[in-house]
Parts: sequence; structure tokens; C-alpha cells
Amino acid sequence: MRQIPILCLPYAGAGATFYRSWPAPPAGVGIVALQPAGREERYHEDPYAGLEEAVEDLAKLVTAHAEAGPYALFGHSFGAILAYELARALHEADVPGPDRLMVSGSAAPGVPLGRHSADLDDEEFVARVEQLAGYVHPALADPDLREVVLPVLRADVGLHESYRPTGTKPLPVPITVFRGAKDHLVSAEDCRPWADLSTEGCSWLEFEGGHMYLAEDPVSVLNAMADSVAVRPLPERP
Repeated sequence: MRQIPILCLPYAGAGATFYRSWPAPPAGVGIVALQPAGREERYHEDPYAGLEEAVEDLAKLVTAHAEAGPYALFGHSFGAILAYELARALHEADVPGPDRLMVSGSAAPGVPLGRHSADLDDEEFVARVEQLAGYVHPALADPDLREVVLPVLRADVGLHESYRPTGTKPLPVPITVFRGAKDHLVSAEDCRPWADLSTEGCSWLEFEGGHMYLAEDPVSVLNAMADSVAVRPLPERP
């Protein structure tokens, strides 16, 4: 029986290691951590200068999985925006789009973020990001790693804060919205408009914790991912 791959995109400044360090997922699903440019094994590449560049690059990473059969996309925070725009781009191209979109810790596209952090100096920027997320990126505590991570984090935050949706037509894919119940950055009200972006239905799941709830309890998130796929089993493609 083929495992359903769940392709995962990290939050701003993070890389694929965040998901690679998770425990094994439940039977029937596999976690595939997508690696954006500019981090970890792709550190020699420049971070994305624009959303179109990011989506074009990430689409190349998805293609092999998309052509093999059903799959789901998952993204957290800025990664959720990337997952949504990637799903939209794939559905508009000849590459099969995801059969389920899971978005986590993210206001719906078009909901104003109401913050501007990308142009702050380094110390203010790091403090502001940590204040907003309620989470300290481990690499920022190491001076050597900080020099590598900071440009990527700043680029991602800049893209997120300047983001405008590329379209408003609902996608033909069910959406599951994940959120930490104590997320002070993204409210339940911010998440509700996700329902307007799918013709196939939208469901909501809340977890204990704040904006970075999934770093605290990945097992619960993995189980919810598997359940989300199982609610409407992804169809085999002819």
C-alpha cells in the first residue's frame, strides 16, 4: 500500500531539519520535508527575492511526488502562505496539485498582518521576531549560525509582510486549518476566511500551545495530519 506523502514547508527562516527531526508518522502517511533555498544543504543559494521565485523553485521539488500519485501539502506560518500559493500555481499548471492543503499558524491570504519588522536593525529584528512568534530560533543563539540564518529569516519575513494573494478564486482542494489555541499572533478570526478559498470544504483543528505549538508536541500534529488525510481518503489517480 502506497504511503500518502505530506510535503511540508517550514516557517520563516527555518529549514527542512525542523520536520526531519520529528518522530515517525502514523502508518499510511509519510513526511517529506521540502528544503527552500538559502538554508542547510542549500545554504550556498540566495534566499528568495520574491514570491514568484519561491513558488517556481518549490514547484520543482514537488513535481516528482505530484506525478507519482495523491499527496498533501502542509505549511506553518509563512510556510502556509507558500503552500497555498504553491497549490494555486500547480493547479493552474500541468502538474497535479495537492489533494489536500493543510495550513498552520497562518492568517488567511488577504488578512492584513499589521506588522513591519524586516527593515529593523539586526538586534531589534531578532527581538521582534522572537516576541511575535513566542519562540527562539535555536540557531540565533550561536553567533556563527546567526550570520547564516539571519539573512534568510529577514528575506522570509520581508516576503511575508509584503505578501498579497496572487488570486482569489477558490481552489478545488479541501483545506484543513491548524492553530495553537493560545496563538497570540494569529487569531481564530484571522483563520476563518480560509473557508472562502476552497470549493471542497474547510475544517479547523486547535492544539494546546501558542504560535509554535507544533514544536512542542509534534506527535499530536502528526496524528492530526494522518486523520486529516483519512477524513476524505485521497483518490488513486488513473
